[in-house]
Amino acid sequence: MTDYAMHEPDFSGTTTEEWDEPQLEDFDTDDLDEVADHFVLSSSGFPPENFTDLKLPVVDPDGNLNKNALQTAKSGGHGVGAVEDLDDDKQNDIEELIDDLANEHFEDADFGD
Repeated sequence: MTDYAMHEPDFSGTTTEEWDEPQLEDFDTDDLDEVADHFVLSSSGFPPENFTDLKLPVVDPDGNLNKNALQTAKSGGHGVGAVEDLDDDKQNDIEELIDDLANEHFEDADFGD
């Protein structure tokens, strides 16, 4: 099993704009430590060894926590349930973090408790 590292992402604002998963070229930097702040999960720790180690982006390249990204990370086809080799405890911790971020930063979020 992969030993994924989880962390709370850094962000400066919030948005409900449409969400497309960012690629490395979408960021104004190629510093993986800075880019990793936009993601919840990494297969190689924080900072990651490679961009492809990063999973579950929830902050857009402009630094805004995105409500639609949180929803995708929670239950979308590219969400936490689709991450290979993730143990149940870590999955539960990630879902709890996503719920907390959504409920704390978006009044109308209904992601669970």
